[in-house]
Amino acid sequence: MILDYQQVNDLDRYKLISNTVIPRPIAWIVTEDDGVINAAPFSYFIPLSSNPAALIVSIGQKTPGVPKDSLANILKTKKATICFANKDNLEKLKLCSTPLDKDQSEVEEYSIQTQRLLENFPPMISSSQSAFFCEYYSTVELPGKTTPVILEIKKQFIEDDRLDAKMHIHVENVGRSGAFFSAMVKI
Repeated sequence: MILDYQQVNDLDRYKLISNTVIPRPIAWIVTEDDGVINAAPFSYFIPLSSNPAALIVSIGQKTPGVPKDSLANILKTKKATICFANKDNLEKLKLCSTPLDKDQSEVEEYSIQTQRLLENFPPMISSSQSAFFCEYYSTVELPGKTTPVILEIKKQFIEDDRLDAKMHIHVENVGRSGAFFSAMVKI
């Protein structure tokens, strides 16, 4: 079977791509604007380059013509903290997929503990075993309802004892397989 993507609607095209490119990491993208901490779950991102260290995330719209809070905050502050999900925080991550008003904070609404490790970046989710502290690099101009954003990784948090002498990371990140969260993946 050959599917012609010009003949497939946006939602079905998203389902086809997201159910094929698996597993994908799941993480919160934490942003901040005027003291409001936004913690939004994302699985539509991937590493882009190791030099410079960068990843790309596609961020949709809240409503037609209105960007999601994550995108608005990244474009305004030029900062984001990406906190990877694990079995211990997966239920809280799922709660954060509920749309809230821009002036409402998921971390306050769902009692999610955060910690500010670096003064110049949004806080990280305390229960994350690893997090990237990123700066906005650029957006990719594509037609459609999503905005691909390139973020440059400036620093990384890794829980103590999860990095071995060969620079292998031993975290228990959760991934997404199609429409479902996969069992814990040890990396």
